[in-house]
Amino acid sequence: MYTLYYYPANANAAPHMMLEEIGADFRLSLVDRAIEAQKSNAYLKINPNGRIPALQDGDLTLFEAAAIVLYLADAHPEVGLAPGVGTPERAVFYQWLIFLTNSLQEELMIWQYPDRLAGDDKPAEAVVKTGAQIRAADYLDVIEDHLSASGPYFLGDTISAADLYLTMLCRWARPMTTPPRARPAISKLLDLTTSRPAVQRAYAAQSITDGIA
Repeated sequence: MYTLYYYPANANAAPHMMLEEIGADFRLSLVDRAIEAQKSNAYLKINPNGRIPALQDGDLTLFEAAAIVLYLADAHPEVGLAPGVGTPERAVFYQWLIFLTNSLQEELMIWQYPDRLAGDDKPAEAVVKTGAQIRAADYLDVIEDHLSASGPYFLGDTISAADLYLTMLCRWARPMTTPPRARPAISKLLDLTTSRPAVQRAYAAQSITDGIA
């Protein structure tokens, strides 16, 4: 049985959606950020970075949401959430998933937590936050252009883990000046993913009731 360490609406959402799609046996273990449980000695033994999520599968422990997503996709190829290894489609899948983690997610984290770069300098914090939102919007525009030309999913007519990952990030980005759903192709993708029972189960299990993305 898998164990997913989580906190509601954190980066565990994408692995959680994957587990629901796969239909595997798993349990959730709450890491309560309200009391900084992610910094506890017990959790640091699981993820030395003190970040959420982490996944345990027997003797294997993984951190980093994208790594968990890739592991689950490969452990359950029959579900079809990633193309076959070595195919051109797999290369495109890697491209978009890594773009989401290294580009869009990075800017969304800076936008949400500008103080991590600016410290106590409030004017600098505002500059950091504004810049991150501009860059995140540019990345969303890149995704919009691709989906408009080749969608409705990243891989055309086939849903993949990359689409679930984008769904997670779009929830984080809802308060942006121009939110993801202002873009028609992204909005269509979100309609498709958020209507899936597995996605709805994942967010319901985290007691998220104000809409998914």
